[in-house]
Amino acid sequence: MLRIWQQAVYIYYITVMDGTDIYALRTLCFWAGFLFFLLLEWSRPYRPPTVPKASRLGTNISLALINSIILYLVFTSVILNTSAQVAARQAGMLNMVSLPSWAKMLLTLAFMDFIFYIWHLLNHVMPLLWRFHSVHHSDPNMDVSTATRFHIGELSFSAVIKIGLVFFLGADIMAVALFEGLLVLAAQFNHSSLRVPLRFERILRILFVPPSMHRIHHSVVIRERDSNYGTIFSVWDRIFGTFLINIDQDRIVIGMASYRNLDSLKLQHLLLMPFTKKAG
Repeated sequence: MLRIWQQAVYIYYITVMDGTDIYALRTLCFWAGFLFFLLLEWSRPYRPPTVPKASRLGTNISLALINSIILYLVFTSVILNTSAQVAARQAGMLNMVSLPSWAKMLLTLAFMDFIFYIWHLLNHVMPLLWRFHSVHHSDPNMDVSTATRFHIGELSFSAVIKIGLVFFLGADIMAVALFEGLLVLAAQFNHSSLRVPLRFERILRILFVPPSMHRIHHSVVIRERDSNYGTIFSVWDRIFGTFLINIDQDRIVIGMASYRNLDSLKLQHLLLMPFTKKAG
């Protein structure tokens, strides 16, 4: 009976007390990163925008706000409850081995990033998933706001995968929160229209994903688009042969050939895009 009460108190703390702090921390991380890279883009832009930046920012931020509200209402408590139950029952692969907390955290980060590399690849090769992911790639320019441009359908699938990973790994809630924060900041960095010194990028891409590497992934050329799926770590692309870097950055055209008309890329069109014939 005492153990049941201990579990109940732990679950309450994680979901009601700690959960609020974790969500607030993620929100703070998102907006701090967004403003930071937006200012860097303004001061050190890689290239001038080919379409009005203000209208794109308005569309992408509006989509991000809608997604954030839905994800918070539908999935946040489920993820927190799953993590609390796993911790209380000592379930999951990481709880079957004796490792220090920092090692478990690093394994959680690496494994979750690997699974999301696979998930990203599947979004390109499976027609149904591509319908949702094409919302992200339809952006005719790439900057920090592109990191927020996702359809709620794709993000819902991702949240379900995340819940499964928490259960499978027995991941600590703080490790999940750290992964979330790093994923957001990495996506904002590698989507940013930021001029980064070439020497620094060459060093960085040994392990991580710089903007030049991800810029290739947003090319209208399908062969280039079907490469560089990593978000945090670049090693997965190297291991599985999807790494592509020797592309002339100045000639890269961002977006999708079938979505060049800005009138078809407004908020309402993005929400309906996966359900139209043109989405393929």
